[in-house]
Amino acid sequence: MGESQQVSRDSGPAVVDAGRLGALIARERGQYAAAHPESLRAFGEAGQHLLGGVPMTWMRMWPGGFPLYLATAHGARLTDIDGNIFTDFCLGDTGAMAGHSPAPVQAAVAQRYGDLGGATTMLPTEDAAWVAAELARRFGPTHWSFTLSATDANRWALRMVRQLTGRPKVLVYSYCYHGSVDESFIIATPDGPRSRPGNTGAPVDPTVTTSVVEFNDIAALERELARGDIAAVLMEPAMTNIGIVLPEPGYLAAVRELTRSHGTLLINDETHTFSAGPGGCTRAWQLDPDIVTIGKSIGGGIPCGAFGFSASLAEQILADETADIVDTGGVGGTLAGNALSVAAMRATLEHVLTDDAFADMIELADRFTAGARAVIESRGLPWNIVQLGARAEYRFCPRPPRSGGESDAAANEALDEYLHLYLANRGVLITPFHNMALMCPATTDADVDAHTELFAAAADDLLA
Repeated sequence: MGESQQVSRDSGPAVVDAGRLGALIARERGQYAAAHPESLRAFGEAGQHLLGGVPMTWMRMWPGGFPLYLATAHGARLTDIDGNIFTDFCLGDTGAMAGHSPAPVQAAVAQRYGDLGGATTMLPTEDAAWVAAELARRFGPTHWSFTLSATDANRWALRMVRQLTGRPKVLVYSYCYHGSVDESFIIATPDGPRSRPGNTGAPVDPTVTTSVVEFNDIAALERELARGDIAAVLMEPAMTNIGIVLPEPGYLAAVRELTRSHGTLLINDETHTFSAGPGGCTRAWQLDPDIVTIGKSIGGGIPCGAFGFSASLAEQILADETADIVDTGGVGGTLAGNALSVAAMRATLEHVLTDDAFADMIELADRFTAGARAVIESRGLPWNIVQLGARAEYRFCPRPPRSGGESDAAANEALDEYLHLYLANRGVLITPFHNMALMCPATTDADVDAHTELFAAAADDLLA
């Protein structure tokens, strides 16, 4: 950000001073440590046997030097082991889009694991067919298979498309996010494609397996597809996890036309873009992908994922005698499609993340976005906020980025830490590794308004 950043506004330039920002971060870190002594103690003790002191190393990304330790979570609220209560807009980075422990999912899990018994049997349940039919209704693809994560859904879908097309490579977007799929950790640079910084211990250089272009760049996409070696384009219809980057008018239609003309399959990863509505962006924007992948949110917090194929692709892969998809080529695990996960998916889709629930969640996100935008504009801040259905995210640049590269260039770790700590110290959580806020069925107007008030106060402190 440099020493300062200035923009014009009616009452004069708004100035963010680097020295003041540093002092505010130090203040907020001190408040955070003082308010969470038990979390700090637990984190220190955990380091004796947990790698990095946490069960999943991403948990180290919470601001303040250590993560909060969970005691309870229900709906849009969670409580840490120090007794602090938070309004949760992080919601497990969409994994808890249904809210924490929604009652229908609790009941379904208790019945399946308790009364009925048998979470993992290698046998199907009738719930699985119901869930597949519901996913077909929402997203379009007619034939579905289950996994334990969206990463696995994407990984297995990529294997399938290579088998179906006989082509070796896939194409993704620079700074995309598709879980820990090895092929997706690649970025476009002025010097050509390269492995994304931080891609630890990659088994193969992703430039060997993957082509990469910037989002919203039709010419670049056409150039790569013309090579004739791309099995599929794996994309989020709107980019997430690098801010929210929306498609420009006509872009997704062009992607669909180009993929078809070059014999390339199209995969929509709806894991995060499910926030756009009951059928994600695919339904909301009337898209027609060959394959849809999804995970996290459809199980109400129970690990799950799914990938769906069009009827023609399903028939083709089942008829392929060289595709041993029931054994070696199935790429599955013994827990995929287990009775417990499937029961949770059915309860979530049937009773929690319904059409009506999405309408309410999106209305709340409208309110959240309007409140944050009013603060940004009234203070003359060089920031913006972008909304995707029930999800919204602010970015520290004057205009919404049009590509992953542009959004990455707008990253500001100091402002991230300040805002995250300011909100957390006053009872509001947003996603730790970006500035995402998600609404769930239990989120209220009061929750949204509390964030707006705190966001305004944080901005005023920053500009004082």
